[in-house]
This record gives sequence, structure tokens and C-alpha cells, in this order.
Amino acid sequence: MLVRFSLIVLAVLLSAYVVEGITVDGLYTALVIALLLAVANVTLKPLLTIVTFPIHLLTLGLSSFFLSAFIFWLLSTFIDGFTVSGALPALLGAMIVAVTSAVGTRFT
Repeated sequence: MLVRFSLIVLAVLLSAYVVEGITVDGLYTALVIALLLAVANVTLKPLLTIVTFPIHLLTLGLSSFFLSAFIFWLLSTFIDGFTVSGALPALLGAMIVAVTSAVGTRFT
């Protein structure tokens, strides 16, 4: 579990390094982002999935990427030192975090 959390922290830092439009001030901010991202994905994402279920069915699940991007952007509004300057950086950052987490889960 600690390895997965560390991977999410590294993924957040990687997304800030790779995607122009995402900034993370430091390691402490990345730790806070990873913690709140995990909490939001456990609590907020299932609720949003239920609310947007018809859209989820029509897009054959592709709307889940946009929900992840929305949560990623939403966290940037609450956390000082973490900024996401648009929808495309939020989508790319959420995808980087998801792919890194999936690959890390596969090998741990």
C-alpha cells in the first residue's frame, strides 16, 4: 500500500514535469495531492459515476476519464501550491496518474 501511494506521489510529480499547465510546488504538496486524490477517488468518484450514469452508458465508459480529470482539477482549487490551468492539462494529468498507478499495481 505504501508502494502504491509512493507511485501516485511520483505520478503527480511526473505530471507536473511533463504537462505544461500543471504545477506542483514540492514534495509535501505532492504528498497532500496524492492523499486527497485517493480520498476523492474513494468517496467522490462513485457518487459522480452514479449521477452521470446515463452519460457513462452512452460513451461506453469514456466519461470516467473526464470524471477523473474533473476531480484532478477540483483538487487544484483547494490545495495551495497545486495549479491546473485548464481542461486539457487536467485530462492529461489524470491520465498520467491513472496509467502510472495501473502499471505500478501490475508490478507490485
